[in-house]
Amino acid sequence: MRLEVFCEDRLGLTRELLDLLVLRGIDLRGIDIDPIGRIYLNFAELEFATFSSLMAEIRRIAGVTDVRTVPWMPSEREHLALSALLVAMPEPVLSLDTKGRVELANPASCLLFGQSQAKLRNHPVAQLIADFNVQRWLESSPQETHAEHVVVNGQNYLLEVTPVYLEGEHNERVLTGAVAMLRSTVRMGRQLQTMTSQDTSAFSQILAVGPKMRHVVEQARKLAMLSAPLLIVGDTGTGKDLLAHACHLASPRAGKPYLALNCGSIPEDAVESELFGDALQGKKGFFEQANGGSVLLDEIGEMSPRMQTKLLRFLNDGTFRRVGEDHEVHVDVRVICATQKNLVELVQKGLFREDLYYRLNVLTLYLPPLRDCPQDIMPLTELFVARFADEQGVPRPKLSADLSTVLTRYSWPGNVRQLKNAVYRALTQLEGFELRPQD
Repeated sequence: MRLEVFCEDRLGLTRELLDLLVLRGIDLRGIDIDPIGRIYLNFAELEFATFSSLMAEIRRIAGVTDVRTVPWMPSEREHLALSALLVAMPEPVLSLDTKGRVELANPASCLLFGQSQAKLRNHPVAQLIADFNVQRWLESSPQETHAEHVVVNGQNYLLEVTPVYLEGEHNERVLTGAVAMLRSTVRMGRQLQTMTSQDTSAFSQILAVGPKMRHVVEQARKLAMLSAPLLIVGDTGTGKDLLAHACHLASPRAGKPYLALNCGSIPEDAVESELFGDALQGKKGFFEQANGGSVLLDEIGEMSPRMQTKLLRFLNDGTFRRVGEDHEVHVDVRVICATQKNLVELVQKGLFREDLYYRLNVLTLYLPPLRDCPQDIMPLTELFVARFADEQGVPRPKLSADLSTVLTRYSWPGNVRQLKNAVYRALTQLEGFELRPQD
């Protein structure tokens, strides 16, 4: 059971809270204190009567403004987010202490070294990566980010070691450990080749003139190269599906299948068979069909709680069961999710799993609405006019001088899709050779 206590900054308030728990014989498992006036308590489940009485007593403490139950402590949420990030990373990552021993290893590291998390913990990194003189690096002053070529299990890797510092009592930097990442030179070569050969065509369909959209595209180019789940957030009509496909085409998975499913357009049982397949019908699901490639789950906020649970399990280990079958199937698929809803609000309302949200919200792209990108409106208009005129086999009309003012002042609630449809409708009804606001 976890409580969030809203309180004023008063000396002794925390002590009174703890004394109350001691008086009632409640064993405290953990406590987090937020500087903005919140205290989080973690203790065992209580009977309803005891719990109700405790809540009332906490509210009577001077300086306490409110108290409520919460699903997670802040430290637990941070741990979940960090764990999700480490699990999602395809490269082996090791957290080291100041003596060069392993404190934490992600699944890719366990796979590379053929050992479990428990066996890797406290293992000297010098015994795992013989080419790296960790002692010499630790004794250097100051410790700086270091990169060198190493060989592990006969494979070539680029080892990157980054020091981790914390602030000491006298504001000095204190070394607390390091993070070591092993990047496969073969994988890096493939990524570079893919980036140079695929990236231009991948994002050529996305017009980005203004700074906001240029920033989104720059981010997307970088995130496209990774294998972790990608979350694309944006209002309806902003082009989330187009951006998702571009990320697939710019990735090392470009030559593999890309499939998309709208979670809000089909029933729950149909979603399950579409994604995971149906053994009774001999049908392969999207994840199996797209093995090695990418799957877009559009409108992920519409997914049912049961399907959220199945998706979370798939994201954790890449395995699933077809409908009507006990045999587990393992595939390698990058999951891209898109939504126009506020997932944080859905989590707070209990409509979206919090652990799934943190699993998805590792790499995120936010698409701005068209009204926030006025520099893009006229270039998009010109693009659509040229495209539709050529498709209809008619001369490209001239754009009137006052059209720009009208279009850039409009709020465009339907965003790029609405602009595209408006241009198409205007061209089909155009009489003459000039496109004007009234058209």
